[in-house]
Amino acid sequence: MPRPEIVDLFAGPGGLDVAARDLGYEVTGIEFDQDACETRTKAGLATLQGDVRDFGPHKFPNATVLAGGPPCQTFTVAGQGAGRRALDEVITFVRRMAAGEDVRSKLSELDDERTGLVLEPLRWALEALRDGHPYEAIVLEQVPAVLPVWKEYAKVLEACGYSVAKPGVLYTEQFGVPQTRRRALLVARLNAEAKLPVPTRRVYRKGVPPDQGEPSQEPWVPMSKVVDRGTRFEVISNYGTGGDPKTRGRRTSDEPAFTVTGKVSRNRVVAMDGTELARFTNDEAGLLQTFPAGYPWSGRAIAQQIGNAIPPLLGKAVLKAAIGSAEEYAADQLVGAARQA
Repeated sequence: MPRPEIVDLFAGPGGLDVAARDLGYEVTGIEFDQDACETRTKAGLATLQGDVRDFGPHKFPNATVLAGGPPCQTFTVAGQGAGRRALDEVITFVRRMAAGEDVRSKLSELDDERTGLVLEPLRWALEALRDGHPYEAIVLEQVPAVLPVWKEYAKVLEACGYSVAKPGVLYTEQFGVPQTRRRALLVARLNAEAKLPVPTRRVYRKGVPPDQGEPSQEPWVPMSKVVDRGTRFEVISNYGTGGDPKTRGRRTSDEPAFTVTGKVSRNRVVAMDGTELARFTNDEAGLLQTFPAGYPWSGRAIAQQIGNAIPPLLGKAVLKAAIGSAEEYAADQLVGAARQA
């Protein structure tokens, strides 16, 4: 049996692709942004540069897994909120697509065209079903505001014969990422039970020591584990939790980082004696996202590339729970084929 192949929509600089490669998968990412494509090329990741709306499943006839993290700018709390305001419209479009309607020409009704991109994974999944070559697994992630859309996706996919794990929000620090970040996840399987990853570490709570919490879980990972400044330091957030400047906070190097965004370089870094230190470099921001040391960030807007990516360590946990390693997935497919014979 050939190695299973993943097609990754909105692949960015390669967060999920790095995770997939570590698990032994062949993966091709579709990415529009030239800068992210330069990074991917330097990292040796297979890439098709272009708009996902211009392609479909027929372009990847061997792909058995569909993954994707649609752009979050219109849904994130740090943005203008066009996507959040349009949730009801987006959910209506999901239902129209499930009924067989091609809604692409209607998406101009949305205030921001980027909001409609969240519908692309469903278009790909439904087209693959109609073509008679459905994806065996679907893995999608986005900011928490998109959770209602994923729940509507789940209804559609279940009606098409998929097992869908109840869409939920994951906390990245519970999977070893030295950063607090929340992601809404959808996992669907066609011939197997769909599962979300089980957290292995504790949720970060301000003021709660890492050794306190769920006894079966390990402590969260602090910034100091990956960023070595030779001294303890404190990070002062640039805009505060959820983009609210009134909630600017401070965290020490003994705690996880704030969510890494494209504005990470605005965070002040101060030694515990009050001495101003250099702000986080792109390499340090990449490490806080759990990209490999020395990852070949290229092009412009590197901080934005880093901030938009799914942390590879989270991606690995998600893929491992959703579909296993390449070897486990292939064995699972053989068992499924034997049952159908």
